[in-house]
Amino acid sequence: MSITTELTNRLHGSAGFRTDYQITTKRIWYSYREIIDIFAEILAVIKDMNSAEIIIIGGGAAGLMAAAGAAATLGGGARVLVLEKMQRPGRKIMITGKGRCNFTNLKAWNEFSGHVHPKPNFLKPSFYNLSSEKMIDFLTEHGMESVVERGDRAFPASHLASDVVDALVRAAEGAGAEILCDKEVKQIATTPVGSRNDAKESEGFRVECGDGSAYECKKLIICTGGLSYPKTGSSGDGYEWAKELGHSVRPLFPSLTAIVPKGYKDFSGKGHIHRNEPLSEVGKMLCGNQLKNVELSIMIDGNQSQNEFGDLDFTDGGIEGPIGFKVSRKCVNALVNGSKVTAVLDLKPAVDIEDLTVRINTLWNEISKDKRNAQKLYKDRFRILLTKVLPMSLIQGFMKYHPNADHKTLPKHLKGWKFEIEGYVGYERCVVTAGGISLDEIAPKTLESKLVPGLYFAGEVLDLDADTGGYNLQTAFSTGYLAGVSASKQIATSLRSSQ
Repeated sequence: MSITTELTNRLHGSAGFRTDYQITTKRIWYSYREIIDIFAEILAVIKDMNSAEIIIIGGGAAGLMAAAGAAATLGGGARVLVLEKMQRPGRKIMITGKGRCNFTNLKAWNEFSGHVHPKPNFLKPSFYNLSSEKMIDFLTEHGMESVVERGDRAFPASHLASDVVDALVRAAEGAGAEILCDKEVKQIATTPVGSRNDAKESEGFRVECGDGSAYECKKLIICTGGLSYPKTGSSGDGYEWAKELGHSVRPLFPSLTAIVPKGYKDFSGKGHIHRNEPLSEVGKMLCGNQLKNVELSIMIDGNQSQNEFGDLDFTDGGIEGPIGFKVSRKCVNALVNGSKVTAVLDLKPAVDIEDLTVRINTLWNEISKDKRNAQKLYKDRFRILLTKVLPMSLIQGFMKYHPNADHKTLPKHLKGWKFEIEGYVGYERCVVTAGGISLDEIAPKTLESKLVPGLYFAGEVLDLDADTGGYNLQTAFSTGYLAGVSASKQIATSLRSSQ
């Protein structure tokens, strides 16, 4: 509704509204008091347009679910407003899973929780309020069909991430929430909720945007995400606002990212190694190899810290793929804290070294006895052996790391290919930010701040992250929905008590 329309309705609907006019002079005359009343009406309309019961900062996975949950719970009885800094909501969702969007994982809580860090039990109330199955039903209800693939991973049936975003927006707007884009919040301050009518019943919030607009609300939900993929709008604003409001933030670091072996890039240094740094000679040899059913162990300061089985990719960033991402959290955290990190790759985890030794000796004897190889040099016969135990594309890089390998030491190298990890790809391409707003200061059953009444947090901005496989998005959906429902229930209670 426009200001003009709203004013017309208010003024002509007011019992005390009167106009004294003189037709002969064709002038409309208002008393001084009436002019004051009109300006008061104008200010009231403008304030109402820039106020809401609930404001949600961030229109990503958590923010859209918070909006849907809040608006649906209130049933249109109060205003729910989403402020999104980008031109459209859900930008990060759009690139999830290379555009396919693995939006949840259907594992039961006991198994699901093992993929959540660092305090999975904090997520438990949110998860039970909106489980993976309920999330699939929610999206189906709003027009998106799903398929479940290997590893209990759920995708939109179309394999288009845009369908997930569209369903979330339909859910939020259909329930009555408003989504305002190009609204970059610059500052948050607490303010008495009743400042518009001098009733100081509790603390509320004033939100100021970069375009000069400002909004007031009774409940504020911060769903600004982390620092990963800054081009999608993730700039870490939520952490700074949380600090200003009295919250502590646990150390931040990239997770679900490429770990970079020593010598993999033409770069001298440790820690953050930008993905755009050029590959070294050996990096070029390894890049593009995708290994199936291998095992990766992580040694931190000489002690085994993690062991994962599955698929691994060598990319232009470093070691990635499902198990590369799984170990990246511990690797990056260790490197940030100055520890020495070594990755040990077992290319033949299905057989022990004794059986592998017997197999390789058998192959070597067959190659040596083959008359076609009688005149060949040792290195040529050894290369034939390598082709029988390694993908062709991996041999050159493997030998660069093991220049002195022979048929006797080959089993040891296949079972224990060591990489000294000297760095990691940073926020420019990591999937998620680890660390965040301390969970000790937030009530897990409502996600309301224990320090600031009416303030809620959800999604990646929390010190809560998960493994790849749909766990992070489900965490965002569950926490966002619970925060929205919790805030709206408090609003509903307040509205009933004021009637």
